[in-house]
Amino acid sequence: MKKIGFLYIIIAGLLWGSSCLFIHFLSPFGFTAAQMTAARGGVSFLCMAIYTLIRDRNKFRIRLKEIPWFCGIGITLFTTAFWYYRAVQLTSSSTAAVLMYMAPVYVMTFSILFLKETFTLRKGLSVAGMLAGCFLVSGIVGGLQFNGTGVLLAILSGVSYATYILLTKMSMQRGSDPTSATVYGFLVMAIIATSTAKPWQMPALIARNPAVILLLLVGLGVITFVVPYFLYALAMRSLPAGTASALAVIEPFSATVYGVVFLHETLTVFSVIGIILILLSVIALGLLETGNTAGRTKKR
Repeated sequence: MKKIGFLYIIIAGLLWGSSCLFIHFLSPFGFTAAQMTAARGGVSFLCMAIYTLIRDRNKFRIRLKEIPWFCGIGITLFTTAFWYYRAVQLTSSSTAAVLMYMAPVYVMTFSILFLKETFTLRKGLSVAGMLAGCFLVSGIVGGLQFNGTGVLLAILSGVSYATYILLTKMSMQRGSDPTSATVYGFLVMAIIATSTAKPWQMPALIARNPAVILLLLVGLGVITFVVPYFLYALAMRSLPAGTASALAVIEPFSATVYGVVFLHETLTVFSVIGIILILLSVIALGLLETGNTAGRTKKR
């Protein structure tokens, strides 16, 4: 069962990482980051709503006190995608993906500040490794073209993703159903994205090449969000959360490979070292979480 879980995580990471390809091919048609986020949110909500209607319609029922949590989840889903898409447009696939993937260090920081988790030397070393890697990947050194706005947006995307994880975790601790949280989170994401995306412009953009563009927009929602989400959820049934998060480093790695192979992006020695530092730090945090989980289980 664990082998299947490993396979699910790897496939999910490969699909998540493919976002850069969809962004690259949609941008020349004139689509903005907000419009791509709206497409992703709308397709994801539609797929999740259909799934919920088929499996259990009761998941649509929520308590009044859950609304603020689900709104927060939707807002952070929107900002994570929007800032990431814009960062890819301004920097590169590898830079945006790797900097966004610093989310675990933000989760750890938030957990220490708000959930009273313990700060350890290993956690501190992981943070130091990520910060050093961020400095190298950003392009400040090593000859890459440095785009401060793109780097900042990639980092903000990671902060937003970490906030999403924290909100989801706290919502689940208060008894919310994961399916309900996902459905309404996707709905809020789609509403916010659509309201900021100038949707009246999209029909004209789609008309430039309807078959190709519609395929790309649907793929952006299904391939880079819905399918990997379900695969990750299935993997979590047989793998500890820390192991799953450590294995998910395949996402920024795959985005980097896609960028180099298909988009002809350039990597310097400094950026490669930075990527390795960040990925090793994420793996260390994931394995640390796995160890802590195992320790708590034994104590019980």
